[in-house]
Amino acid sequence: MPDTAEKPAEQFDIVIVGLGPVGATLANLLGMQGLSTLVLERETEAYHLPRAVHFDDEVMRVFQTIGLAEAIAPSTRLNPGMRFVDADGALLMDWPRPQEIGAQGWHASYRFHQPDLERTLRDGLKRFACVTVQARCDAFAFEQDRDGVTVRYEDLGTGRLCRARARYVVGCDGARSLVRRFIGASMDDLGFHERWLVVDVVLRRPKPTLGDHTIQYCTPARPATYVRGPGDRRRWEITVLPEEDSRAVVHPQKVWSLLAPWLSPDEAELERAAVYTFHSAVARQWRSGRLLLAGDAAHQTPPFMGQGMCSGIRDVANLAWKLKAVVDGRAGDTLLDTYQSERGPDARAYIETAVRLGGLINTCGTEAALNAAFRDADGVVRIRSRVPRLGPGLATGHVDLAGTRIAQPRLGDGRRLDDAVGYGFALLAADRLWAGASEHARQRFEEAGIAVVTEADCPDLTALLGAAGAAALLMRPDRYVAGAARDEGDLAALSGWLAPYLPQRASAA
Repeated sequence: MPDTAEKPAEQFDIVIVGLGPVGATLANLLGMQGLSTLVLERETEAYHLPRAVHFDDEVMRVFQTIGLAEAIAPSTRLNPGMRFVDADGALLMDWPRPQEIGAQGWHASYRFHQPDLERTLRDGLKRFACVTVQARCDAFAFEQDRDGVTVRYEDLGTGRLCRARARYVVGCDGARSLVRRFIGASMDDLGFHERWLVVDVVLRRPKPTLGDHTIQYCTPARPATYVRGPGDRRRWEITVLPEEDSRAVVHPQKVWSLLAPWLSPDEAELERAAVYTFHSAVARQWRSGRLLLAGDAAHQTPPFMGQGMCSGIRDVANLAWKLKAVVDGRAGDTLLDTYQSERGPDARAYIETAVRLGGLINTCGTEAALNAAFRDADGVVRIRSRVPRLGPGLATGHVDLAGTRIAQPRLGDGRRLDDAVGYGFALLAADRLWAGASEHARQRFEEAGIAVVTEADCPDLTALLGAAGAAALLMRPDRYVAGAARDEGDLAALSGWLAPYLPQRASAA
C-alpha cells in the first residue's frame, strides 16, 4: 500500500514548479543568491529528446552569469542565419546572423541539443546547498495567505502527499501551467494555431548538401523548415494539412515520404517524429499575490524566430534579483509588479514577429505577403533582429535610457564586464565624472557594494557611454540600464535611489 500520510510542511523562500531550461535557470540564479529554493518536477529525468534548438547572445550572457556558459558552449553550433526560398529554390529573403562575437560578448545565434543543455543546468544546481530538487513530484494545489503559500504535491514514487511553505511560487510549468490556472489568468490569443510535424534525425554520414543555414521552404503544397543542429543532428518542421490525421502522419513510412526531397532512410536514423500545435498567446496576468509565471506558462510563440525558450530565460533573469530584494526585505512586494510590465511587451513583440514570419511561410512567400510583412519603403526585403527593451518599470535618472540593454565589453585586464562586476548592480562611469563625484556619493556606492567600472578599467567604456549620451550608466543585475547620469548631481541621485533594490552581490562559483 502506498504511504499517503501527509508530511509536515518544509519551509522555503521560493518554490519553482517545473525543471525545464527556464525553471533550471531560475533555480541557478536563486541558488547564487542564497535563497532557499525547492524545485518540483513531475518527471524523473530531463526529457531525452530535442525540443528547443536555438538561443541567442543575451541568453548565453545569462548562462555566463550563472557560471555555466563555458560548459554549455562546446556542445553548441553557431547559426549562420535563415533563408526563405520558393518552390523552385529561388531565394526570397535572407536573414544572416553575424559570425563574429557581438556587443553582448557572445555570438548572435546558437544551435543546441536541449537534453545536453538541461543536463548542464541541472548539474549546476549541485553547487548550491540551498537548492533542493524533488523529481517525480506533482504539484496539485496552492493556498495563499498573508505570510506565504502552501504548496501541496504528491510524491509519485511513494504516493505520499506532501506540503511545502514558500514566500513565493514561480510556475515554470509550461503551456498547460497549473500555476496559471490557480492565478486564473486568461490568454490573449494572437491568432496563430497550426499543426506541424517535427522530425529529428541523426545523420549516419555527412551530407553537406543539406547546408548549415536554416531554410524556410515556402512551398504551396506543404511549407516546411530545415534546421541544422549541432553535430549530426538535423530537424525538419513540416506543415500538417487540415485533412491529415496526427497519428498517421508520424508513422515512419509517412515521415520518410515527407523527408524524401532531402534525405533517405539509409542516410539517417529517425530519432523523433511528433505533431505539435504551435500557438501564439500571452497570459493577461503573470502574477497574483505570491504566485508568478515564467516561460511558456506566461507566453507561447510559434518557433519561426527561435525565441520561445529565449523569452523564458529573459523572464527569469528579470525576476530572480527582484525576488531576492523582496525576500530580504530590501524592497516592497510591489517591486514584483514591474516584472510583467517590463517583460510583457518584449515577449509579445517577439511573438508578433514570429506570427508574421509564419504567415509569410504559409502564404508561400508571395509578393503580397512580403509587402505586408517585411518589405521596407525602399523595396528591399529585410528581417532585422530585435533589440530587447523593457516595458515600463524601474527607472531613474535620465529615463529615456532606462530599460535598454547594455553591451558587455572586456576590461583592460581581459575579463568580461559581467565576470568583473558579479550578479548585482554596477556603475559604469566616465573617469572625469567619478573623479569629480562628492565623497558622500562615492561612499554610498561603496557602502551599497556597487561595483564601479571606469574608463581606466575598461577603455571600451568611452565609446559605450558616448553612444548612450551619458557620463554614467547604472546597470541592473539583468544587464539592463536602470538609469543614467550626465553630471555629478545625477550621480548623487542614482546613489540615493539604489537602496531598496539591492540584493547582495552573488557569485556562480
